[in-house]
Amino acid sequence: MRTRPSLVPLAAAATTALAIGALAVPATAAGPAGGPRGEHSHGGSHGHGHGQKHAELRFSTFNASLNRLTAGELVSDLSSPDDPQAAAVAETIQRTDPDVLLINEFDYVEGGVAAELFRENYLEVGHNGAAPVDYPYYFVAPVNTGVPSGLDLDNSGTVEGGNDAYGFGTFPGQYGMIVYSKYPIASDDVRTFQDFLWKDMPGALLPDDPATPAPRDWYSPAELDVFRLSSKSHWDVPIRVPGREPVHFLVSHPTPPTFDGTEDRNGTRNHDEIRFWADYVSGGRQAGYIYDDEGRRGGLERHRHFVIAGDQNADPYDGDSVDEAINQLLDHPRVQDPHPTSTGAVEQARLQAGANLTHTGPDAEDTADFDDVVGRGPGNLRADYVLPSRTLQVRGAGVYWLPTSDPLFSRLVGVYPFPASDHRLVWVDVRLRGPHRR
Repeated sequence: MRTRPSLVPLAAAATTALAIGALAVPATAAGPAGGPRGEHSHGGSHGHGHGQKHAELRFSTFNASLNRLTAGELVSDLSSPDDPQAAAVAETIQRTDPDVLLINEFDYVEGGVAAELFRENYLEVGHNGAAPVDYPYYFVAPVNTGVPSGLDLDNSGTVEGGNDAYGFGTFPGQYGMIVYSKYPIASDDVRTFQDFLWKDMPGALLPDDPATPAPRDWYSPAELDVFRLSSKSHWDVPIRVPGREPVHFLVSHPTPPTFDGTEDRNGTRNHDEIRFWADYVSGGRQAGYIYDDEGRRGGLERHRHFVIAGDQNADPYDGDSVDEAINQLLDHPRVQDPHPTSTGAVEQARLQAGANLTHTGPDAEDTADFDDVVGRGPGNLRADYVLPSRTLQVRGAGVYWLPTSDPLFSRLVGVYPFPASDHRLVWVDVRLRGPHRR
């Protein structure tokens, strides 16, 4: 730690490859019936289209806790427009109005069923005076959570339950993720890394069994031959911006660095899930070991625009993550940290006290409201990130953590039990320069 410094247009006749099983490799972007609804502008300083000298986009990440205890439960909840938590999540999104949005902890459902229900019954319906938000495009794909490995990955002596899945979950797709976009998604160029093996990362921080003298031996050779790095998945989702180079939206949700033992198998995995993007955006030899689910090797080409987003489950100062885990991105020469803040986070750190009083990091940058009881929880942390490449100009950034004086606080933010999520939406506005002229 630092020391303080499916997808086809709805009802469209055209066929698209859909994800058939939990382990299938999809490339799935969605649009509405009749094709795209056109380019979008939601007012303010955001400029879109070919006629603009510059284009400004708002990228966001939100761990919205739209996960459920059983398979099919999320579809049931979203099938009608009266689920209070989904409504609070939708209103939060509407009031921040991102152009491109990652939602973490959104259960994966084959064929994009849940994605479309949330869009139609919640995002496209205004809530409490907030204007509806229109996302003609989305990307969703299978994840590793809840997918049985058939192996005793937690060394408990039995093969059962979420700890023995490729990523913790009680059913395939639990705690999944989805990307919504107002701009077209280059679906043919999407890369997914669900099946990448942890052992294939050079110098991987493979966990060590403290009960044996051998190094890095928590997992057996047979287990390492199938063990996947991503607890959910890593996706490179290129966003097409008219008249500009695409922006690669690099999204993931590394495992929490807790819920393990002295071997720290989740902490080391979290570190290397974060490292994956650091190597990927470095490109060249640094990314030469990387392969995607279709067998294509290498990382992102140099000078490409990108935005890394997601709940990284790592704070640069506090919490239980491996030292320097998130700094692999924050200190990367191709990445810039906009340091989004909120007044609500500062207020809650003071009101909740407890573990927050031991923190060395800036309270204003916290994005997650975790258990504050000393010895039981880490307190509030910076866990969620939107990190643009240095090829993009940052125009603004923030965390949607309202203070208690705001009339929307109790409905959209609150305290435990939270009306929407224990995480806060993070947004960053970036500017893309106009096309080069000869």
